[in-house]
Amino acid sequence: MKTRRLGRTNLQISELTLGGGMVGGLLIRESDATRREAIRRTLAAGINWIDTAPSYGAGESERALGWILAETQAAVHVSTKFRIDPNDRDFAGQLEASLCESLERLQRPQVDLVQLHNRVMPQAGRASLGVSDILGSGGVADALDQMVARGLVRYRGLTAIGDAQSCHEVIESGRFDTAQIYYNLLNPTAGQTVPDAWSAYDFAGLISACKRQDMGTLCIRVLAAGVIATDLRHGREGSLVPGTEVARDERRTQALFRALGTRYGTRAQTAIRFVLANPDVSSAIVGIADLDQLDEMLAVGALGPLPAEGLETIQKIYAAGIQE
Repeated sequence: MKTRRLGRTNLQISELTLGGGMVGGLLIRESDATRREAIRRTLAAGINWIDTAPSYGAGESERALGWILAETQAAVHVSTKFRIDPNDRDFAGQLEASLCESLERLQRPQVDLVQLHNRVMPQAGRASLGVSDILGSGGVADALDQMVARGLVRYRGLTAIGDAQSCHEVIESGRFDTAQIYYNLLNPTAGQTVPDAWSAYDFAGLISACKRQDMGTLCIRVLAAGVIATDLRHGREGSLVPGTEVARDERRTQALFRALGTRYGTRAQTAIRFVLANPDVSSAIVGIADLDQLDEMLAVGALGPLPAEGLETIQKIYAAGIQE
């Protein structure tokens, strides 16, 4: 497994990250024996970063990682997340409570990275935060600085979901070390310009914005909640971006792979290789449901990023418009 630099942290992390979330769900729903074997294979393949959150299975993902990693005693980086209630202005208190509960479940005195997991908007909403809530005096960025100073976390991150311009403002502030970026075959707008007629939500080059601030870039939804990888639906394909519908993503996936075929691997492998072909990506976070899917993901380490000919084919499809 190759490694890449995680921005200004200067950590060398595996180009694939094991995602512990709800969509794949192995760390939440599988037996202890299967979860233990999944982590064993993950570490044996050279993956050194695992991503989780308190909301994944009501803490079950963190708890599973806690006891399994305690058993293995492996040197592995762990990132988790937190959400802020915008109606409670004690942001530092909310962050501290969430982080301490995560550390207890993870059985760790410190995590490498904690990430803001609210949507970022111009103004706060029911579950979203405004730019001023994040960057203003007493805001989330200040609270994160306190947690770093206390040694509870090494680095600060955010999930760059919500209003694209607001996400740009937060990233360009220089207050964060990493960002989770929505980037996949069906919506590559965080990593490249697209034709004027492009119909997907436009993230307007967030990956380049991260690069300008020397922030690490952790790509999420690289399989579009599984839609790219398989035609089997699991009911957890919730959208993170406006205008995204499962049926439409299915049609667009079929159109792409009519041109790409299987010469670059399975659909999942092709999609992951596409993300890794962007040199400004630090790591692709991939969630898995079973050990077969894990092995399919791990094989990408030997395949490497998508070659130039594959990227050229994809760009031609984008230029012509994905025919549904």
